[in-house]
Amino acid sequence: MAFAGFQRSENLANEPNGTDRQTEPKGRRWRVFSFMCYSAGETVQQSAEEKSVGDNNIESGVGHYSPVKRKLGGWRTMPFIFANELCEKLAVVGFSTNMITYLQEELHLPPVMAANTLTNFGGTASLTPLLGAFIADAYVGRFWTIAVSSVIYQIGMAILTISAILPQLRPPPCSGKEVCKQASTGQLGILYFSLLLTALGSGGIRPCVVAFGADQFDEKDPKQGKKMWNFFNWYYFCMGLSILLAVTVIVYIQENIGWGWGLGIPTAAMAISIVFFVMGLPLYRHFKPAGSPLTRLLQVIVASIKKRNLPKPSDPSLLHQDKEKDAAISPGGCLIHTNQLTIEIRVPLRILV
Repeated sequence: MAFAGFQRSENLANEPNGTDRQTEPKGRRWRVFSFMCYSAGETVQQSAEEKSVGDNNIESGVGHYSPVKRKLGGWRTMPFIFANELCEKLAVVGFSTNMITYLQEELHLPPVMAANTLTNFGGTASLTPLLGAFIADAYVGRFWTIAVSSVIYQIGMAILTISAILPQLRPPPCSGKEVCKQASTGQLGILYFSLLLTALGSGGIRPCVVAFGADQFDEKDPKQGKKMWNFFNWYYFCMGLSILLAVTVIVYIQENIGWGWGLGIPTAAMAISIVFFVMGLPLYRHFKPAGSPLTRLLQVIVASIKKRNLPKPSDPSLLHQDKEKDAAISPGGCLIHTNQLTIEIRVPLRILV
């Protein structure tokens, strides 16, 4: 566009004087407009290049400190993460602390059956973080794992809260010496489905929240490295405060006011935590998934079994090393070889005479 404007002005200069006088203001305006467009194009291109450099450094997972300042991460994201942690932990602890009382008093389950139900739920919730961490590291990243898992957890809590409010979804109350009617198969199915959703949701939240908060600080920057330790202190303070509120205030509401409010407040707190977490999306630092360490661990085990008879080289530099993959999971850019994990097997021989 700038070249066309300059060429047109040169053609106007070669015309007769009368024509040149008439079109001189128009040609001058065209040259000024062309120069402004050219300058704006150069500025946009330069800013796009700087943005791409910053994005590559942030999304690569390597975490190299770049002189190009990007206003992402840092303490400006902490209000969203801390608010999410306060509401989320209040919901999770307030939801599960007094659950055995809910199963016995509202669903009329025997103590052994109620205890087995919560044990199975706790065991499932302890195994799902392995799946959530694998998905976050290998495929979608920590932010989307936390967001989707929180929504799944929210759905499970909402279903259980609705079942506590609607009388059709729980057995009728009993009083005195009347034999309490146990929850039906359909009512138990709703209970198990809601607990399964909460177990799946917690599997994506637990392994990613702390790591995602630490991702907002650049370890290569000395100033942000110190702020990261302050983040951990405040994070666990928010966690302890929310647990204290859950085991006191929420449990009191459940036992004295009603289970509709006692489960509805944690459900609302979980919804608020999702809103706070998503609000900080434009400010977060996002890293590209660098692959799950479980996959690398299995590869090492398989390679060790296949190469167990090969002699060990005296120089560690002769061993296999993938600098491109190691850079994303090692602060120094490469994994250092060690002899601490070597095993020496000595088989004693006994000679029979």
